Order: sequence, then C-alpha cells, then structure tokens
Amino acid sequence: MPTLIKGSEIAQNTYVQIDAVDGHLSLPMQDVLVGLSTWQQHREQLLAHPLRKGVFLESDQFAESLAQDCQKLDLIAVNFPAFADGRGYSTAYLLRTRYGYTGELRAMGDVFKDTLFYQRRVGFDAHVVPDDKDALVAIKGLEDFAETYQHSADNKASVYARRRNA
Repeated sequence: MPTLIKGSEIAQNTYVQIDAVDGHLSLPMQDVLVGLSTWQQHREQLLAHPLRKGVFLESDQFAESLAQDCQKLDLIAVNFPAFADGRGYSTAYLLRTRYGYTGELRAMGDVFKDTLFYQRRVGFDAHVVPDDKDALVAIKGLEDFAETYQHSADNKASVYARRRNA
C-alpha cells in the first residue's frame, strides 16, 4: 500500500478513492476522493456528504476546472504519471496562488525523494510514495536544499530579494 507523507511525517490515509458505477455514486461513511468527471457529474451529492471530500486530477486536467469549487474541498490530489511530466507543478502553483486553495494538496504517482522538495515549493503539503519506494528515504528529500533561487508558492524570498533587503 502506498505511503502517505503529510508535512514531514508518515501519516494514515483516511480517504477512499471511489468512482460512479453505471452513473450511480454510492458514498461510504468515510472521507472520499473522486475523479474530476465524477465530481462534475455528482457535485451536489458530494457536497452533501457529511465527511471530508477530495478530487483527484490527472496530469492533463487543469486547475481551472476546480476554480469555483476548490474552497469546498478538503483535498485535491494531483497525479504525476512520470518523473518527466511537470504539469502537476503548474496545477499546484495555480491552485495555491491564483485560486487561493488552502486545503490539503497531495502529489500522487511517480513521487519520490528527488521531487518532494520541488513539489513542496509549489504548494504540495502531502505526498503519496509508491510501494516500491522507501518513504523514510523520500522524506529526506524535503531537506535537500537550504537555499531557493526563485520565489514560489511557499513564499520563500529569492536569494536576490534577500540580498537586496540585507
């Protein structure tokens, strides 16, 4: 089972990923995670769900599709289908900066030590590490660098800005 990292700690995943079957959505009495199309087709039913709810975006689905609803969601998960696919970084950055999303933003898919630091910079605060990777090694990736050269969604000032203000 994939390991969830929240902050810098291993955490329990309380969400169950579900899909509509034959156009019908059955919601269990636990936190739910649905794909974008399921969210769009069953939005009112999901909004009425008494527990936490989240939407899973594939890498080719855009942050704009959740612009009106992101504040109603407890979790937005973004898939990274391959290490070289960087579209999820843009999605996270837009959700945090343009749309003001403040809930949990979770990176899933091809996630490991080499990506965690950069994912955190654009706004991800949770990461799902695949079964074939060691989550304790991955956590160390959050501390790979002490300095950042650009401003990003994490609001760390760039080296240039810190030097200018010194």
